[in-house]
Amino acid sequence: MHESKEIRALYTEKTIRVYQAYNRQIAEEAVRLGTFGPHFGMDRMTWIKPSFLWMMYRCGWGEKENQERVLAIDIRRDGFDRAVNAAVISTYSENMGITKEEWQALIKESDVRVQWDPEKDINGDNLPYRSLQLGLRGKALSEYVNEWIVNITDITAYVKELNRLRSAGVDILDRLPREEVYLMVPVSVS
Repeated sequence: MHESKEIRALYTEKTIRVYQAYNRQIAEEAVRLGTFGPHFGMDRMTWIKPSFLWMMYRCGWGEKENQERVLAIDIRRDGFDRAVNAAVISTYSENMGITKEEWQALIKESDVRVQWDPEKDINGDNLPYRSLQLGLRGKALSEYVNEWIVNITDITAYVKELNRLRSAGVDILDRLPREEVYLMVPVSVS
């Protein structure tokens, strides 16, 4: 069975929401500054996720160590679209139409990686389509931190309340962000 790949997100005409989870120090600094501050690692790859439920799976609803604070980050769509268009898939496959060595050269040069992981339901079980994670480093990470971020909101209390209700058997589907399939506008990567 072929799984589809979809970017589902909460977005407007100008912004798309992505999620990240951090420790208290990084999260509070980011909310206070409106972007990431000195405690955020600019020297490593950071992964942004447009899917709320994938982020909940990844951070254990804000319960995993150093992922206790969940941030909703509204970023400029033009930056996001440019990054997705420039991304190199993070795992090699023979059906990519290039050799493994060619792919390795692309990975080495690229500041943007993409992973398509099974989307998750509220219990962390796989859904029949794949959801995007975007890895940023180098120039792309600098643009994300310094140019793309429009707003950062700490949604930890919302996440904890949803998890409390979910754990008590309450149907939380109508309380989740209303993510829709995101259609990118092809952009120049120059």
